[in-house]
Amino acid sequence: MGRQKPPSQRQLKAGELIRRALAEILAREHLRDPDLQGVSVTISEVRSSPDLKHAVVYAAPLGGGDNDKLIAALNRCSKFLRGRLGHYMEMKSTPALKFVADTSFDAATDMNKLFNSPEVKRDLD
Repeated sequence: MGRQKPPSQRQLKAGELIRRALAEILAREHLRDPDLQGVSVTISEVRSSPDLKHAVVYAAPLGGGDNDKLIAALNRCSKFLRGRLGHYMEMKSTPALKFVADTSFDAATDMNKLFNSPEVKRDLD
């Protein structure tokens, strides 16, 4: 297996611009998908491909909720969101969006539980 190259500055900058624009779009736009009605979405990270034609968007429901249902709904709306993204950003082309569940919050919660367990606290003292 080959090692992946780290993202370039260009990719990182594009990912951050896309993340901010999507967060604003999701906060302001009225999305018709019933699974997105009244749901606040956290966009934690966007990873762009080297040619900036594709972007993987890591998202999770704010305050918890059905992650799978949210990701499916966002992927159904991805073409609409891509169109809105084109209006918000000045890029040569707007990337195709693929939404993926962000599990980093779950991992952080699990680590906190582990560190606060009596066995680990005993060993740390």
